[in-house]
This record gives sequence, C-alpha cells and structure tokens, in this order.
Amino acid sequence: MKSLSIKALQREYEKNYYMYIPLTIILNSCIGSIAVMTILTQGTSLISGIELTLCVSLCMGYNAVLLAGSNRKFAFWLLAVSLLANMLLILITLL
Repeated sequence: MKSLSIKALQREYEKNYYMYIPLTIILNSCIGSIAVMTILTQGTSLISGIELTLCVSLCMGYNAVLLAGSNRKFAFWLLAVSLLANMLLILITLL
C-alpha cells in the first residue's frame, strides 16, 4: 500500500508531470468554478469581491505556471494552495 504523504504526492506529480497537466487543469477549474458559483449566490459585496479575486487569481496563476513551463515543484505547491483555498472558500460560503 502506498503512503499518502505530501512528499509521495509530490514525487508522483513530478514523475508523471505531463500526465497530470490536463487532469489538474480540469480539476482546478471545476473546483474554482464551484467556489465562484457559491460565492456569487451570496450576492455582491466587497467581501465577495475579495473572495472572487482570490479564487480567480489562484486558478489563473496555476494555469499560467503550467503555460510558462515553470518549476514542477512550484507548480505542485501552487496547485495544492489553489485547491485548498478554493475548497475553504466553498466551505465558508456554504456555512
């Protein structure tokens, strides 16, 4: 049985980098769009604008890092931060 540590996930991501590019773009875009939808259901305010800016910036930042051909380790950590932040935004807006 494989371990689910951050280092093991990072090694797997770096090993199969080109396989994970389309998968993570789709995953990150879907989670980001769900976060945007839940934020916009609350209406428009300054707080929701800040949340939207954070969500869109993280999703676009990950896509930009992939297109720029940046470091694989940086791309992995940006993906992790983006997914975590978007899931937290979903949970915060649903509560």
